[in-house]
Amino acid sequence: MGVSYRPLNPSIVVRTGAERATLVRRTYTLVFASVLVTMAGVWFAMGQPRLMESVIRHPFITALCTLAPLFLATRMRNAFPANLGLVFLFTFVEGIAISPIVYLYARTNPALIGQAGILTGSTFGALTLYAWLSRRDFSAWGSFFMIGVWVLIATSLLNLFFQNQTASLWISGATVLVFGGLLVFDTWRIRNQYGPDDYVAAAVAIYLDLLNMFLAILHLLGGRSRD
Repeated sequence: MGVSYRPLNPSIVVRTGAERATLVRRTYTLVFASVLVTMAGVWFAMGQPRLMESVIRHPFITALCTLAPLFLATRMRNAFPANLGLVFLFTFVEGIAISPIVYLYARTNPALIGQAGILTGSTFGALTLYAWLSRRDFSAWGSFFMIGVWVLIATSLLNLFFQNQTASLWISGATVLVFGGLLVFDTWRIRNQYGPDDYVAAAVAIYLDLLNMFLAILHLLGGRSRD
């Protein structure tokens, strides 16, 4: 029999310990598998120069191809096993989408990829432990950091025109902070809000936090090495 946890916010649904354990197992298994599938997508694309060239030349088409399975996965999150297939399709295409970036660093300074991976993993571990062990109510963090995401999108679009390297590094630093905050919030939701059948939504949220943190850290390390 599970032990129920009553959060500070009375509007949050109380989950039993057994349900929470099931959700945690399903969520982080899917996150880990999604990371591996993304790596497979990167590896596949790096062996297809024409595919990477198409990704670079047609960023909007690439974005649509990436977002389509993500949208379907969130809409069909309870339709097993189609939900898992769509998540893996999304993460594989995401690997193809980021392959030119990884290829560039693999050619110029391959050690940075491993360093970025280690830093992302250690940051993920520290923030996840903080979210799980802290008794704080992180419900307000979601809206705050989502505003930060929109600000990042706006400033990134502006910087496409100005091509300011210093501004680009500042944006990457802000990206790490924003998605680090969202990681804490999403982990808090796993503990307090999601049910055992909500693992697809939870895993996708954690995966996106990790992916954006990794890419931002990689860019920061690359900018530092060029200096």
